[in-house]
Amino acid sequence: MNTISFAYEYPVTLVPDEESGGYVVSFADFPEAITQGDTAEEAIEQAEDCLEEAVANRIAMNLPLPKASPRAAGQALVSVPAPTAVKAAFYSAIRQLSVSKVQLAAMLGVDEKEVRRLLDPHHPSKLNRIDELLRRLGKRLVIGSQAVGRSDIIET
Repeated sequence: MNTISFAYEYPVTLVPDEESGGYVVSFADFPEAITQGDTAEEAIEQAEDCLEEAVANRIAMNLPLPKASPRAAGQALVSVPAPTAVKAAFYSAIRQLSVSKVQLAAMLGVDEKEVRRLLDPHHPSKLNRIDELLRRLGKRLVIGSQAVGRSDIIET
């Protein structure tokens, strides 16, 4: 069984905004994702929402999800929220197969509407159902946790 070895955690760059006094946040891996915040902490919170929407948009547009660039000195790491990360893993597995949603539904013996719902980051889905379908595709979902210290979140 194959493991989807893909962490949905991306480095961000915070740049002080001289005009507003806050910070502008950008992602090298998602050039379309730019946000800002009044403080570094707020900028990181906004970056999490921005990243989630960038991933959701790429899934909706059937575009590839990039692997994360290496984290450079002075960059913070931002993670995709767990429910979106699970859907992104499912989406990445499907992209590897190069099949349509209709073809995938037939392969899995499920309705195509269910596949669409499971791929919709804004639709709540049961983790065990995504895990079950990934296993039918010869994949397994591996979930972990990491301790987070302040220096892991913001390095400004």
